[in-house]
Amino acid sequence: MSHADYPGIVARLKRAEGHLRSVIAMIEEGRDCVALSQQLHAVESAVANAKRELIHHHIEHWLDDAAGGGEARTRLADLRALAKYL
Repeated sequence: MSHADYPGIVARLKRAEGHLRSVIAMIEEGRDCVALSQQLHAVESAVANAKRELIHHHIEHWLDDAAGGGEARTRLADLRALAKYL
């Protein structure tokens, strides 16, 4: 699996990067602390979501390769359903 498999993750991180630049500009402009906190929370959430997507993607591919079929595929489907709640 190569990093080229992660275009959605790269797009999320690039949006977070742009958002973070905006927050830095807000700080330099002396904007309100509440507004800054809200925006920093949004950046933090975006990065956490990108991390979660990366980990889920990796686990899914790793388990797909390891699952032989039959019961293993059923258990893999259950794990995928559970992983959405992490």
